[in-house]
Amino acid sequence: MTVVRHELRQGRTAWWIWTAAISSMLVVCVFLFPEMKGEMEQVSEIFGSMGSFTAAFGMDRLNFGSLIGYYAIECGNVLGLGGAFYAALTAAASLSGEERGRTAEFLLTHPVSRTSVAGEKLVSLLLRVLALNVVVFALSLGSMTVVGEDIPWKEVCLLHLAYTLLTVELVGICFGISAFLRRGSAGIGLGIAALFYVMNLLANITEKVAFLKELTPFGFCDGAQIVSNGCLDGGRIAIGLALFALGILAAFLYYPRKDIR
Repeated sequence: MTVVRHELRQGRTAWWIWTAAISSMLVVCVFLFPEMKGEMEQVSEIFGSMGSFTAAFGMDRLNFGSLIGYYAIECGNVLGLGGAFYAALTAAASLSGEERGRTAEFLLTHPVSRTSVAGEKLVSLLLRVLALNVVVFALSLGSMTVVGEDIPWKEVCLLHLAYTLLTVELVGICFGISAFLRRGSAGIGLGIAALFYVMNLLANITEKVAFLKELTPFGFCDGAQIVSNGCLDGGRIAIGLALFALGILAAFLYYPRKDIR
């Protein structure tokens, strides 16, 4: 587990920064809710009449004046994008980082197989995204308790579970892409996360591209759908796990045979 420990040490600064940024934004949003609660009904009416913009973010199906309605929208925009960007950015640079940093010669001449190196790097990625989600979840619950609001346990747990699965899926997809890159690109990871987010917005706006919801991990993180149905969409999660598995499989098939420069 030497590579796992090394990766965790190398990435701890970025992990702390991303975790602190996402957590603090969510906590601030929760702390603002009691002050804004009285005006939220009017806000809901305003958002409800904004057509495509309202549909894109699911605000036409949520009561913005309730904690869970307010939190589902904030969670989607803060935890969803923040977690997705962190997972994609970190995973896209994972395997290709050895060539970019010119450390491949040192690492791959040791008595350890490339498959083992890839496996330990994947474990370190999953540990980091899972730890980020656990910390954010705990701080979110703590902030709800501090402001004296009743916690809608089921809905909050389902929302955070969905976003955890989103980050795990993006790790798998971007980890697979990383195996094919020569010099890890932050732009590729961020671009993939942003593309999935836009695909979900478009699917919410028009039925003509509703099929995009089946392809993007943001499709099973739809806060309005989760709150309304009280459950996650098992079919979309299955597609996401399949994409995760394909990304991992691609990495483990290609990386051991890759010509490292």
